[in-house]
Amino acid sequence: MFSLQTIFGKGDKFYGLLEASAGAARRSASALTEFLAQGGGAAKSLDEFRLARQREKKLAAEISEALVNTFVTALEREDIEALSGALYKIPKVIEKFAERYSLVGDRLGDVDFVSRARMLEKACDVLEQMVGQLRSMKLEPMKELNDQLQALENEADRLILELFRDMYRNENDPVRFLLRKDLFEILEKAIDRCRDAGNVVYAIVLKNS
Repeated sequence: MFSLQTIFGKGDKFYGLLEASAGAARRSASALTEFLAQGGGAAKSLDEFRLARQREKKLAAEISEALVNTFVTALEREDIEALSGALYKIPKVIEKFAERYSLVGDRLGDVDFVSRARMLEKACDVLEQMVGQLRSMKLEPMKELNDQLQALENEADRLILELFRDMYRNENDPVRFLLRKDLFEILEKAIDRCRDAGNVVYAIVLKNS
């Protein structure tokens, strides 16, 4: 005799899928740090970012399909969709940065993108921890992680303002100015995407705690 739980399923699979999605985003950020440390520019190196985005897209599609085929979900369906969508955007932005940098990085000389990439990697790491703790729905540990993520995003905002201040005062090459501005804004956008996903996670826990 089958129980209702057997027939309908608990929907626990979504935790695993979302954790895999957060892990893919974090690995994409780690790949970016390595890519920049090695100087970037190689087409082979860009393949890793394309594959990361494709993996994330595949996971998002798997989540959407599971939502159709699962009667009972561990989380509300709109929350699963919102978090899946927010996580998918992270490697997409990272790939965009890598593609742009591979085209123009040699014109920027010693501009330091690595330190910002490491900040992004840290944000993805915190986000991965947050998604991993969704199973427990404990508010205080989640709040601490969310505060860390918000602090990283605030620091990224502060640093880009300092960067722009320096560029407006000291950058004499207009093309180089625009290239630096564009690339740094893409990196900041990636960190913002981590914050957005973290906000979704925190809202889910607030709702269910």
